[in-house]
Amino acid sequence: MCGRFDCHSEPSVIAKSFRIDHFAVADYHPSYNIAPTQNIIIVTDDGKRHLQQCRWGFIPEWAKDPNAGYKMINARAETVATSTAFKDAFRDHRCLVVADGFYEWAKEGKVKKPVYIRFKSHTLLGFAGLYSLWRSPEGEEICTCTIVTTDANDLLRPIHDRMPAIIPKDKEDLWLNPKIKEKEVLMPLLTPYLSEKMEFYEVSSIVNKPENDSPEIISPTV
Repeated sequence: MCGRFDCHSEPSVIAKSFRIDHFAVADYHPSYNIAPTQNIIIVTDDGKRHLQQCRWGFIPEWAKDPNAGYKMINARAETVATSTAFKDAFRDHRCLVVADGFYEWAKEGKVKKPVYIRFKSHTLLGFAGLYSLWRSPEGEEICTCTIVTTDANDLLRPIHDRMPAIIPKDKEDLWLNPKIKEKEVLMPLLTPYLSEKMEFYEVSSIVNKPENDSPEIISPTV
């Protein structure tokens, strides 16, 4: 699964990395400890690339209860095209979730130690995401989002059996293209990312509390 990540890069770096045409995030600020239900930034494409804010925790458009989002922070790649909750968004509302890295907890005996996972190149990751424009009973429209997960690669499998599906740079246009609907085209993008391109290291347990948010969180403990 993916239950915690960070996005601390400067807006100009994000805009360049994802070829953003329209930056629609007025109050963006770096975060080193993003938890479910918090705001994240996503990339969408309607012929132009947009960077916008969205809440982490997917609420299907037909849902009556906003609490559904607490249970839908992740969508499994294996069922995302057929799931009642996600199949419409998989067809029509795909996005990239912008991240510098993500966290997982390695179990050593009875102790779980947090590790930080990123590209060896320290460049930005684009998680495969799905978003929904949910309208509350009061008429407020809220963007909500889930991160698609897949099997862990060889590097991460000793830590956890799942990882975010990371879309390679040369496949981002394909994933974001709203004209592409066929699952046969899209599903091959949701595979474990190459182990040799990634690294991880142990970080402080201060990441365990979402209220902690500082650069210290991603510093190696050794």
